[in-house]
Amino acid sequence: MSHDLKLLRLLQLASPSLPVGGFTYSQGLEWAVEAGWVQGAEGFRNWQCQQIEDTLCHLDWPLLARLYQACLDDDAEAFARWSRFLLANRETAELRLEERQRGMALTRLLDGWQLGQAPEWRASLELSQLGGMAWLAVHWEIPLRDLALGHGYAWLEGAVMAGVKLVPFGQQAAQTLLRDLSEVLPQVLQTALALGDDQLGGGLPLLAIASARHETQYTRLFRS
Repeated sequence: MSHDLKLLRLLQLASPSLPVGGFTYSQGLEWAVEAGWVQGAEGFRNWQCQQIEDTLCHLDWPLLARLYQACLDDDAEAFARWSRFLLANRETAELRLEERQRGMALTRLLDGWQLGQAPEWRASLELSQLGGMAWLAVHWEIPLRDLALGHGYAWLEGAVMAGVKLVPFGQQAAQTLLRDLSEVLPQVLQTALALGDDQLGGGLPLLAIASARHETQYTRLFRS
């Protein structure tokens, strides 16, 4: 596959039009705003900075690398093990459900392309979006660093768009946040890819509390 085509495939994977329902989730932000924990664009910046350092750096990106390597090695057992580890680190029922729903949605897309249907892979692919992205990236020969940065930017863009609706702030502030927060992603990725297995795992108490409280929030725009 040519470099240009790999880039286009990466853009497709990172696009908000990817049918995994990313725009329907706020990952606890909706409750955090209602509780007054996140106020204004600066409050949102601080909230996301913590998630970049904890969730992206110590959980999502290192696991994406391991899922990617398992696909390269054609090791369905390792892929299943790391997929379950990821799910176990989602600290609330809502976050685990979101992970599964995203994974199942991406797997349905793979079904439409007649990909990823081998029995030893199928159940694990349904557990998380990260697994499906890793599987497709290997299939399309997208380099790991490019995949991780594309995933990170898509995650950040989804969070900012949720912030526009919930905090709220305008489009100028949204684009400034995207510009500034994305600057740290390459350095954070470097750290994430160097972590050993015993250094993996996320833990943000306020995120877990916000997600748990969101499950019974009276009015909700988002599913998490």
